[in-house]
Amino acid sequence: MKKIQKGDKKLLNAWAFYDWANSVYTLTIASSIFPLFYGFIYPNKDELISVFQLKPTVLVSAVTAFTFLIVAFLSPLLSGIADYVGNKKIFMKIFCYIGSIGCIGLFWFSKDYIHLSMFFYFMGLIGYWGSLVFYNSYLPDIAFPEQQDSISAKGFSLGYFGSVLLLVLNLIMVMSFEGETAIKMMRYSFVTVGLWWMLFSQYTFYILPNGVSTGHKVTKAVIFNGFKELKVVWKGLSENLRLKRYLTAFFVFSMAVQTIMLMATYFGEKEIMWQNSDQRIQGLIGSILIIQLVAVLGAFTTSKASNRFGNITTLIIINAIWMCLCFYAYFMITPIQFYIAAGLVGFVMGGVQSLARSTYSKFLPETKDTTSYFSFYDVAEKIGIVIGMTIFAVVDQVSTMRNAILFLFVFFLIGIILLFRVPRKDFDS
Repeated sequence: MKKIQKGDKKLLNAWAFYDWANSVYTLTIASSIFPLFYGFIYPNKDELISVFQLKPTVLVSAVTAFTFLIVAFLSPLLSGIADYVGNKKIFMKIFCYIGSIGCIGLFWFSKDYIHLSMFFYFMGLIGYWGSLVFYNSYLPDIAFPEQQDSISAKGFSLGYFGSVLLLVLNLIMVMSFEGETAIKMMRYSFVTVGLWWMLFSQYTFYILPNGVSTGHKVTKAVIFNGFKELKVVWKGLSENLRLKRYLTAFFVFSMAVQTIMLMATYFGEKEIMWQNSDQRIQGLIGSILIIQLVAVLGAFTTSKASNRFGNITTLIIINAIWMCLCFYAYFMITPIQFYIAAGLVGFVMGGVQSLARSTYSKFLPETKDTTSYFSFYDVAEKIGIVIGMTIFAVVDQVSTMRNAILFLFVFFLIGIILLFRVPRKDFDS
């Protein structure tokens, strides 16, 4: 196939289309049907799972934190190899297929085989986040700076639309039956996620270039090249005050954002006073649909706001809204209150993810080793999530999920303070 030039519309659209392929994981597995399914498997929120002596929600938090720790270690290892040989696409494919198979494996999730069941959950999670390391690193390779905000927002929007489409189909499957049959339909929905992710990613893989070719081969000497590159990036931050301060702020507020997004449905499933199981299923999936649809508006509104007020100013406002949401969530009891929170979360979720990624991309120095810089970005994000999820799990285990959510307020406050310290001259208007 003829090489497509940087900035070409076909190349940009192919890159953004991977969001359409993989976002079904975050919606169905991470955010909606799997948490509901998990709630049916473990109906008592205070039950201690015998193998681990942890609450069910704490077990999910712990496995999630462990997965992100693995991703944080693997991403520089693999991105270093990818940069050296110039073939980041092969690693993106590997993680994509690991995640897809993990989703399909959740069909056999069982309390009797909880170790294997959680391993499938682990595969889906590591596959999704591992592939994003390489997916995000393509952004400065395929788009010019003036294109990055809009194509980043387009990617998230495609992801929201695609994931909502599959969720509606899954919802029809689940809501058409009752009892054990409905739970079996949830299992089938995990299979549809794996197949959707695997099949729709093929267009992206067909169009995207392999990377910046070097002609090098992998040897023992380059296995840990990624960590050496992270060290180079770390030293480079001392010469780029704006990037260094932004990364510090991102590290803090991202740990809170990602923790809330990963645990929101578990919170709603256990802490909201639903009248019956049918209302709980309809309410939680309905709230997830609200989040996804509003997130599209949030992504584009944030993109427009960043053009007018500047990226950093817009991020400060978004973090202030997140901070208020932590207080609101602590007092939520009724389904109506949960729906209101869902709408607000959707708006700021779409905005903060899209803008955080494109802001970092704009701050990067001129370099061909974009994977190294995005690996550093992803490592910071993953370590932040490990810390956030660990704190959440500890607070949940010793007290309640409400206290755990409220505690995240502190991270948003610190994030805002740190964002005010990011130099905005010659960048923000």
